[in-house]
Amino acid sequence: MEAGKSRNSSKPLTAAHFRAIHKAISDPQRYQILQLIAGKTGCTCADLRERCPITPATLSHHLKELHSAGLITIARKGKFALPSFRREVWKTYLDRLAQL
Repeated sequence: MEAGKSRNSSKPLTAAHFRAIHKAISDPQRYQILQLIAGKTGCTCADLRERCPITPATLSHHLKELHSAGLITIARKGKFALPSFRREVWKTYLDRLAQL
Protein backbone atom coordinates (compact mmCIF):
# COMPACT_ATOMS: atom_id res chain seq x y z
CA MET A 1 0.00 0.00 0.00
CA GLU A 2 1.42 3.42 -0.93
CA ALA A 3 1.81 5.91 1.85
CA GLY A 4 -0.46 8.95 1.69
CA LYS A 5 1.08 12.33 1.10
CA SER A 6 0.04 15.51 2.78
CA ARG A 7 -0.24 18.79 0.95
CA ASN A 8 2.13 20.24 3.55
CA SER A 9 4.63 17.39 3.55
CA SER A 10 6.56 16.10 0.59
CA LYS A 11 7.71 12.94 2.35
CA PRO A 12 5.48 9.87 2.49
CA LEU A 13 4.90 8.26 5.85
CA THR A 14 6.83 5.00 6.04
CA ALA A 15 5.33 1.94 7.69
CA ALA A 16 7.84 2.24 10.54
CA HIS A 17 7.00 5.91 11.08
CA PHE A 18 3.27 5.10 11.01
CA ARG A 19 3.79 2.45 13.71
CA ALA A 20 5.94 4.82 15.80
CA ILE A 21 3.20 7.47 15.75
CA HIS A 22 0.54 4.90 16.58
CA LYS A 23 2.60 3.59 19.50
CA ALA A 24 3.31 7.12 20.77
CA ILE A 25 -0.34 8.16 20.85
CA SER A 26 -1.63 4.86 22.21
CA ASP A 27 -0.80 6.03 25.73
CA PRO A 28 -3.78 8.12 26.93
CA GLN A 29 -1.67 10.52 28.98
CA ARG A 30 0.74 11.07 26.08
CA TYR A 31 -2.18 11.68 23.71
CA GLN A 32 -3.55 14.25 26.17
CA ILE A 33 -0.16 15.99 26.25
CA LEU A 34 -0.11 16.04 22.44
CA GLN A 35 -3.57 17.61 22.40
CA LEU A 36 -2.43 20.30 24.84
CA ILE A 37 0.62 21.08 22.72
CA ALA A 38 -1.49 21.19 19.54
CA GLY A 39 -4.07 23.49 21.11
CA LYS A 40 -1.70 26.17 22.32
CA THR A 41 0.84 28.30 20.51
CA GLY A 42 3.92 28.93 22.61
CA CYS A 43 3.30 26.02 24.96
CA THR A 44 5.86 25.46 27.71
CA CYS A 45 6.57 22.48 29.91
CA ALA A 46 5.27 24.48 32.88
CA ASP A 47 1.94 24.88 31.04
CA LEU A 48 1.82 21.14 30.46
CA ARG A 49 2.60 20.33 34.09
CA GLU A 50 -0.23 22.62 35.23
CA ARG A 51 -2.72 20.78 33.04
CA CYS A 52 -1.30 17.28 33.58
CA PRO A 53 -0.09 16.87 37.15
CA ILE A 54 2.81 14.51 36.48
CA THR A 55 6.44 14.50 37.54
CA PRO A 56 9.00 16.34 35.43
CA ALA A 57 10.66 13.02 34.62
CA THR A 58 7.41 11.52 33.35
CA LEU A 59 6.68 14.61 31.24
CA SER A 60 10.20 14.47 29.85
CA HIS A 61 9.69 10.82 28.89
CA HIS A 62 6.39 11.54 27.15
CA LEU A 63 7.89 14.49 25.26
CA LYS A 64 10.80 12.32 24.18
CA GLU A 65 8.41 9.68 22.82
CA LEU A 66 6.34 12.28 20.94
CA HIS A 67 9.52 13.83 19.55
CA SER A 68 10.92 10.43 18.51
CA ALA A 69 7.67 9.72 16.65
CA GLY A 70 8.06 13.03 14.82
CA LEU A 71 4.84 14.53 16.21
CA ILE A 72 6.51 17.45 17.95
CA THR A 73 9.64 19.54 17.73
CA ILE A 74 11.29 20.89 20.84
CA ALA A 75 12.93 24.29 20.67
CA ARG A 76 15.23 25.36 23.48
CA LYS A 77 15.30 28.84 24.96
CA GLY A 78 17.87 28.82 27.72
CA LYS A 79 16.81 26.15 30.18
CA PHE A 80 13.25 26.08 28.81
CA ALA A 81 11.91 23.48 26.38
CA LEU A 82 9.20 24.72 24.04
CA PRO A 83 7.39 21.84 22.33
CA SER A 84 5.39 22.53 19.18
CA PHE A 85 3.00 20.33 17.24
CA ARG A 86 3.95 19.18 13.72
CA ARG A 87 0.59 19.45 11.98
CA GLU A 88 1.94 18.25 8.64
CA VAL A 89 3.05 14.95 10.20
CA TRP A 90 -0.32 14.56 11.96
CA LYS A 91 -2.19 15.25 8.70
CA THR A 92 -0.05 12.69 6.87
CA TYR A 93 -0.72 10.15 9.64
CA LEU A 94 -4.48 10.75 9.45
CA ASP A 95 -4.43 10.45 5.64
CA ARG A 96 -2.60 7.13 5.93
CA LEU A 97 -5.00 5.94 8.65
CA ALA A 98 -7.97 6.77 6.41
CA GLN A 99 -6.56 4.43 3.75
CA LEU A 100 -6.84 1.38 6.04
